[in-house]
Amino acid sequence: MKILHIISGLKRGGAETQLFRICKFDQDNDHIVVSLSNKEGYGDILEKINVSVYTLNFSRGRISISGLIKLYRIIKQIKPDVVQTWMNHADFIGGIIARIAGIKNIFWGVHQTILIKGKSKASTIMIVKLNAILSNLIPNKIIYCAEKSREVHELIGFKKSKGVVIQNGYDINIFHQNDSLAKDFRDKLKIPQDAFIIGHVASYDPLKDQDTLIKSLGKLLQRKIKFTAILVGANLDHLNDDLVSSLKKNGLSDNVHLLGIRDDIQSVMNAIDLFLLTSISEAFPNVLNEAMLCGTPCLTTDVGDAALIVDKTGWIVESRDSTSIANACINALNEKEQDSENWKKRKEACRERIMENFSFEKMINKYKDIWVHDV
Repeated sequence: MKILHIISGLKRGGAETQLFRICKFDQDNDHIVVSLSNKEGYGDILEKINVSVYTLNFSRGRISISGLIKLYRIIKQIKPDVVQTWMNHADFIGGIIARIAGIKNIFWGVHQTILIKGKSKASTIMIVKLNAILSNLIPNKIIYCAEKSREVHELIGFKKSKGVVIQNGYDINIFHQNDSLAKDFRDKLKIPQDAFIIGHVASYDPLKDQDTLIKSLGKLLQRKIKFTAILVGANLDHLNDDLVSSLKKNGLSDNVHLLGIRDDIQSVMNAIDLFLLTSISEAFPNVLNEAMLCGTPCLTTDVGDAALIVDKTGWIVESRDSTSIANACINALNEKEQDSENWKKRKEACRERIMENFSFEKMINKYKDIWVHDV
C-alpha cells in the first residue's frame, strides 16, 4: 500500500522518531511524508532511505492557503491508500484536506496526554477541542501512543469507539548496554568512572519541568550527596541564560554539565547511573525506554504511561515533588553502592522489561494490522 504520512514537523522528538522507524523498517508498504513545516530534523535522513519528503513551510502558528492547496494537490497526485497523520495540527489539517481530496482511509495519531493552561499553547488547546468534534467525522481510527493519552482525550470528547493504543516501539539492537561507550563518554567529560551520574534528556520546556529538576538536585547538594548531573537536549546548554542562572542560584554550577543537543544518546544512556524524568505531562516517553534498554534504572514522575514503562524496575514519584525526587535519588545511590548484586539485577530487569513489552516489531505490526483491517 501507499501510506502518506502528514506530520506537524520533523524536528527530532518522540512521534518523529517513530515515524522515521516505520518508514525505514516497514518493507511491505511504500511511505511518503509531508511536513507541515520544513525538513529540519529527519527530512534529509528520510530522503537518504528513499522516502519522498514534501514540505508546506507553514510558519509557526500560521497556515497559508497556498500550503493547503499544495497539500491537496500532493494527495491527489499520490493517491495514497492510507493517510496517517501525526500530532494535533496534522490531525486537524491533514485529516480535513485528505477527506476533501477523497481519501477514505484516514488515521489520526495522538502523541500527547494532558494540556495545561498557561503551559500548553492556546492554539494547541483550541485545535484539540476542534479535533474532539471532528473525531466523529474524519478518522477511521484514532491511534494513541499511551493508555493515559486515550483516557484523557476521550474525556475531552474524542470518539471512544475509534480509539486504539499502539505504544511506541524500540530497536533493541541500537540501544543496549555498552561499558566501552560509558567509559569513553565519562573520560571525554573528565568525570571519574566511580562518580554517580544522574542523567536528564529532554528539551528545555515548561512541561519537562526543569525547575523541579534543579530544585531536586539542589536538595541533594544541601544533604551533601556526591553526584554529577548531565543535561542533554534542545536549549539545555550554556546559551540558556535562565537555566545557567538557576543553576548558579542553587549552587549547582560545578555539579551539572549542560551538553545541549547530541547525536550519541546511546553513549549518554550508558554513561549515566540513573535517568531522571521530571515532566508534568508526557504520553509515552521514549527516553525511559532508551535508558532502560541500556540497562539504566529510571526515576520518573507519574505522568502518561511512565509508570507502565518503568513498572518495578525503577522509582515513581509525583510531579513537582522535589523532596521525593531527591529521596529516590539517594535510594538509588545507596543501592548501587551498598547492594551491588541487587543493582545488577535491577539493570538487567530494565532491559528485559522493554524487550518483552515494547519492541519495535510489535509496534510496526500493530500499525500495519490497522492499516489493512480498519480501512
